[in-house]
Amino acid sequence: QVQLEESGGGLVQAGDSLRLSCAASGRTFSSSTMGWFRQAPGKEREFVATIRWSSLTVYTDSVKGRFTISRDNAKNTMYLQMNSLKPEDTAVYYCAAANRDLISTPRVASFYDYWGQGTQVTVSS
Repeated sequence: QVQLEESGGGLVQAGDSLRLSCAASGRTFSSSTMGWFRQAPGKEREFVATIRWSSLTVYTDSVKGRFTISRDNAKNTMYLQMNSLKPEDTAVYYCAAANRDLISTPRVASFYDYWGQGTQVTVSS
């Protein structure tokens, strides 16, 4: 059974940093695209960042220069380093993994096959 488990969320102040982790089990994703999405209260789930098997990364504009996505295939784990956090970053963050490398659709949630339960990130002003 494939599972993705997020960790690292919490309550921080604006300007602080957090590092989220997503540990995968049940299969390896070294040849697949993985990504982070988030959902704020009352809003739809939105794309945050993605990393392809080649380590090519894509970010949504609002987090460029502040967030860094990475992966450690030996540990089957993906990370999201979040710096200079803002109150508008407050959301439940979900990790996702696809069964394949998403060449042209890495921002689209429906193309991901596996999802974690989410971890809450709250940024106070």
